[in-house]
Amino acid sequence: MTDLTVIILTRDEALHLPRALASVQGIATRVIVVDSGSTDATVQIAQAAGAEVWQHPWTNHAQQFNWALDRLYCGSGWVLRLDADEYVTPALGAQIAAGLPDVAGVTVGRSMYFQGQPIRYGGLFPARMLRLFRHGQGRVEPRWMDEHIVVNGPVAHLSGGIIDDNRKPLDWWIAKHNAYASREVVDILNQRHGFLPADMAPSGAAGVKRRIKHHLYARLPGGLRAGVYFLYRYILRGGFRDGARARAFHVLQGFWYRYLVDAKLAEVDRFMAQNDAGPAAAIHAVLGIDLFAAQQKEAA
Repeated sequence: MTDLTVIILTRDEALHLPRALASVQGIATRVIVVDSGSTDATVQIAQAAGAEVWQHPWTNHAQQFNWALDRLYCGSGWVLRLDADEYVTPALGAQIAAGLPDVAGVTVGRSMYFQGQPIRYGGLFPARMLRLFRHGQGRVEPRWMDEHIVVNGPVAHLSGGIIDDNRKPLDWWIAKHNAYASREVVDILNQRHGFLPADMAPSGAAGVKRRIKHHLYARLPGGLRAGVYFLYRYILRGGFRDGARARAFHVLQGFWYRYLVDAKLAEVDRFMAQNDAGPAAAIHAVLGIDLFAAQQKEAA
């Protein structure tokens, strides 16, 4: 059996966690749920399923996951990063159980459902993502948004996949992406000003996407680029062919969210210009994100 540690980050995930845990029940040697203050039954569900529960205050995905990695004992075999609202498909489970290749990391296809409907068009899914890696050879890059696992060594691909199927209401999704937009502004400003550690340059499809975003999308005028991207995804890549609820995902995530990022970025830029402030101070004042407190927490 493959020596596999599954790490799941949680906060109030009682709705999804049973499904995620069940999907790795036959393949995981160890399941670690890193919780950041759940007020529902998340912790009890994890413990009842035999998972270890570690408590740690939340800053962002990268810091939370790397905190857990640093506390794994040496020789922990393979590590799987799984979100609480995701689950491993039977095909991927069978491939993991059969034995993983002699590489540092493994990419899998990640597909998504939105309000119960699969997203098949728009050129997004299945997205090839590195989710499996040998312990000690991988780490999440220190970004506030769109963070990826980076490994030291060769990477293989498995045809099995992971499904993201969040069943929480739309208001929750909007609130989450509002927070995501603020975090993405942090990364954009860091790319310009370099006040946080540099990206670790993911390989493969994630690296290609990052380069397009940094060197093509970022050079288009703010606001306008959201419309250009939406038309590319919705019309040219056929997003309009998805079901009604999945089409709403293309509009919200492909236009509204991207426009929101640009609007927040413009607000921070104005604050910097009007108050002669640095990016970290402007981010704190406008977006409410205290980068210095986050760095102190990580160091502790």
